[in-house]
Amino acid sequence: MNVDLDCRGLLCPLPVIKLAKTLPTVAVGDTVTVLADDPAAATDIPAWCRMRSQELVSAGEDQYVVRRVS
Repeated sequence: MNVDLDCRGLLCPLPVIKLAKTLPTVAVGDTVTVLADDPAAATDIPAWCRMRSQELVSAGEDQYVVRRVS
């Protein structure tokens, strides 16, 4: 299952905060697609995934797909 999270128009750290609140609501192995047009998201979302040991499946064109690992 995939959950879409539209964070366009929000400035960081809000997209990361929304991701952090949403990811625990999906099952392990499922994904959250974050739409974020703040340029800082290109750094912040991958960094959050590394710090939280979650998988960044893809990143590009204001779209980030994160798989819940644990």
